[in-house]
Amino acid sequence: MNWRRAAVGGALALPLVVGGLVLARDEGSDAQQGGGPAKPAAAPVVVAEVVTRQVANSAEFTGTLAAVQSVELRPRVGGYIDAVRFAEGGLVTAGQVLFQLDARTFEAAHARAQADLRQAEERRTLAEKKFERGEKLVAEQAISRGDFDVLVAERAESRARVESAKAAARSAEIDLQDTRVRAPVSGRVGRALVTAGNLVSGGSANATLLTTIVSVEPFYVYFDVDEATYLRFAGTASGARGKDGRVNAVPVRVALTGEEGFPREARLDFLDNQVATATGTARARAVLPNSDGKLTAGLFARVRLETGAAHPTLLIQDQAVGTDQKGRYVLVVRPDQTLEQRRVELGTTESGLRVVLKGLSTGERVVLKGMARPGMTVAPTVVAMAGSEHAEGARP
Repeated sequence: MNWRRAAVGGALALPLVVGGLVLARDEGSDAQQGGGPAKPAAAPVVVAEVVTRQVANSAEFTGTLAAVQSVELRPRVGGYIDAVRFAEGGLVTAGQVLFQLDARTFEAAHARAQADLRQAEERRTLAEKKFERGEKLVAEQAISRGDFDVLVAERAESRARVESAKAAARSAEIDLQDTRVRAPVSGRVGRALVTAGNLVSGGSANATLLTTIVSVEPFYVYFDVDEATYLRFAGTASGARGKDGRVNAVPVRVALTGEEGFPREARLDFLDNQVATATGTARARAVLPNSDGKLTAGLFARVRLETGAAHPTLLIQDQAVGTDQKGRYVLVVRPDQTLEQRRVELGTTESGLRVVLKGLSTGERVVLKGMARPGMTVAPTVVAMAGSEHAEGARP
């Protein structure tokens, strides 16, 4: 393509293509004015000042929830199931009847034991009377000492028979009571594994499993800590353990899947007595309240354990952090309103903000939004680091 040149005031005017538009540039005019290329306008960006708060050193782990009490419900006596008296998956209270076994055989056994007890008591009464008469007769030498010894033995035997009959009656009564299978703990019951009409065995390790119950308030959170964390709580000198050697109730923060931050508060109450050589970790446990009723055994949880005293800590939003092949960085606004790329080392999150371990100082401002790159001149609009929508206005 041939371009036509036109003389304007003795100079040549050349067409310039910018952003798809053809603009005319008067080179002669620039030369006459002695001006250089135009300075680019400052780019608008949204920035925030680094936040400083008192934050304790902490470490994060992955854990699982477990019920404090978990019961496999099995009958103590065998028999046929007459009725199932609970709603599967519902809440039950300790002592509530969940299964009713056919009690007729046990009622008959209990009645027979009661009759045997009464018979033994009558025989004891008779033996007591014989003994009393024998005592008088032997004193009067009306009977021999040998005959009196027989009366003494008969009285002792009758007393023993009464005690044996009482024990048998009590055993029969317990068996009768055990035909009503009750919940040993309060909690949430599982499904009925055996329904009415089925024969179940009881009273042994192989007794029929009827259902399961898990407690619902509170829950345990089990997680594995690394060696450094274990050593922090291992000795009594640091104050991490009490005089009895148990770990002190250190605050623990917990979050379930989908929860932002660590909204749930728990307390550390157990640290295992050894570190596994295969993994270099030790099992720890925290007690977690279930005030909202959302918790159940087996859920995964994120756990944050405080490992040191609170100290001033720098915090920024994750939105301010960029990543390249060399690692993570932020763009810092210099006093002359130009941008500097700063490498940073980040830690855990705290109340929605990211802990900055290295790379920033108190009072510095970092870019949150805007088309920005290192060295660029910017026109910053300052907002709160916590994400407040109210700008504080542009700062020079």
